[in-house]
Amino acid sequence: MTHYGKQVPDHLLINIEQKDDPVSAVSEDDARRRSLAYPKLMWGAPVFGRAEEVDHRWRILSLLGDEPQGTRDDLGSHFRRLLSETPDTAEKAAERKEYEAAIRLLDWEVVNDLTVNGRRYRIIRAQPFIRMGPDGPEPPRPTDPDPRPTRQKGTLGTQMEGFVIDPGASTGLADGILRMELVPSFYKKGGIVPDDVREDSRRALVTHPNVVLLPVGFTIGEYVDGRWRPRSFSTYPTPQAARESASFRFSDIVPHENASFEEIRAAYTRAREEFEAPRTDEFEVKGVRCRVTRVESFVRVGPDGPETPRPSDWDPDPPPELHFEQLRAEGQMPDPE
Repeated sequence: MTHYGKQVPDHLLINIEQKDDPVSAVSEDDARRRSLAYPKLMWGAPVFGRAEEVDHRWRILSLLGDEPQGTRDDLGSHFRRLLSETPDTAEKAAERKEYEAAIRLLDWEVVNDLTVNGRRYRIIRAQPFIRMGPDGPEPPRPTDPDPRPTRQKGTLGTQMEGFVIDPGASTGLADGILRMELVPSFYKKGGIVPDDVREDSRRALVTHPNVVLLPVGFTIGEYVDGRWRPRSFSTYPTPQAARESASFRFSDIVPHENASFEEIRAAYTRAREEFEAPRTDEFEVKGVRCRVTRVESFVRVGPDGPETPRPSDWDPDPPPELHFEQLRAEGQMPDPE
């Protein structure tokens, strides 16, 4: 066991601060009530994003990917944009050279951590989860912001942008207790979880022994065949954004089986114009019971920052240039001229 004396390293801190203002008191009471009403935590598939280290803290650039390689490709696109914005002058030649080298590296190799022009970047891994109770998934809490109207675009990643992963930042009592509950959590033996996934989750307790909670998002669940399942796999920053954006699918509005693209587009446009999103957390779409569902998430942190993708994470695609080379070798793609 490691003893730190009176000085606990920043990455191990859970700094609980009890605030006396009325809003905090109501939020804490909401959290306490919901932890009793919806006691079971159910983990979803991990999500992946890009982060940049700024002043010794990691700041999220985006958090949208369902596979690590797609997020690496996004980071390559980020460097392409920075390269396009950098003047092609003698003074900026070294800076442009580093961007070009980073782009080539990401095009050919699996890289989760790199430094470019003095700035450190990382592919990070986050774990979403929902609370479940006897009546199903947890809906929005009374204290969750729910502005109207919204018509917001984008998913949870948009509100993650700029979020600073700071394990030492002060937190309320309910979030502090939740973090302490999540710190030792990993996949136990049994069930459908593969051995390598379970072992990686266990190893993460040592390599990244603390967790940081991320901003809450919302999605839509539906009750089908006696159980709840996701109706939408997108996550939105407010309950109303989830209602507006995920209350119907293309399958709900396709006019007929052999509909053309123009017919589908016209039907979708019509449905968007005619659809009025409800303000309730439960509603029906074509007879299917739906519920706005609260989605929480966390990222594991260690002495060197947030966790990167695990070896067992689903990551089927190679870097783009390596993929093209494989296709050319198999004769599925012509050689470049």
